[in-house]
Amino acid sequence: MAVETIFQHEILTKFAYPFLLIFFIVFAILEKTKVLGDDKKQLNALVAFVMGLIFLSAVQPKMIVGNLILFLTVALVVMFVALLLWGFVSGGELKTDFLKNKAVKWVVGIGVIVAVVFAILWASGIDAGVIDLLFKQSWSSTLWTNIAFVVVIAIALALVLKNSD
Repeated sequence: MAVETIFQHEILTKFAYPFLLIFFIVFAILEKTKVLGDDKKQLNALVAFVMGLIFLSAVQPKMIVGNLILFLTVALVVMFVALLLWGFVSGGELKTDFLKNKAVKWVVGIGVIVAVVFAILWASGIDAGVIDLLFKQSWSSTLWTNIAFVVVIAIALALVLKNSD
């Protein structure tokens, strides 16, 4: 039997944490963008407070945000482990060695975008339909084989054209 701590209590997990998350995010955005004017901290706080309360009343968005936060925490741990291993293996910094290459920045950026799209699909509960549509059809193996083939050819052409300059 798992022991529940005070931080896992239902009042905190279903009400306080989601409210505080939305309150602080909205407040920070309002402060940074100055949408409601300069030096309007009380108004920004009131708007953020109301938006946090409205968010608490909606069940589905609360579940989606909760799932996205879970994805974020796992992704942060994975990135930490990857960076730690990179530091052990290379002995150098990512900034000076690895991230000067623009192709690496593009690949990482596209990977992040794909990961976020899949996280949103998973968090909103519509991932099964999309995965079934893309991977479990009679035509899907042919499609993905052709896409992989085109990507390999495009990469080869890009490398050849880049080296010819």
